[in-house]
Amino acid sequence: MIFITAKFQVKPEHADDWPAISRSFTEATRAEPGCLWFDWSRSLDDPAEFVLVEAFRDGDAGGAHVRSDHFKEATASLPSYLVSTPKIVNVVVDQDDWSELGEMRVP
Repeated sequence: MIFITAKFQVKPEHADDWPAISRSFTEATRAEPGCLWFDWSRSLDDPAEFVLVEAFRDGDAGGAHVRSDHFKEATASLPSYLVSTPKIVNVVVDQDDWSELGEMRVP
């Protein structure tokens, strides 16, 4: 799978509205057949920073995502709400779901 984590520094005046601002992009991406997950979290240390954790089945699914109309619309509209260009980590992982954190196994 393709595993991606990205940090978005949202302009403070838009931070509380970011879930609504990004909702249509989020919902459309989650509906893609190759999307495994697409989840936003808000930083505990910086309320204007949002972290996106996303995964796609394979390179074909990732390619379909970046060619989609909703991706093109998001890359055109969302930057106006940001302080800076998002930072990203993008890797290919030889698995297709989350693994358990064995060191914290719950009996």
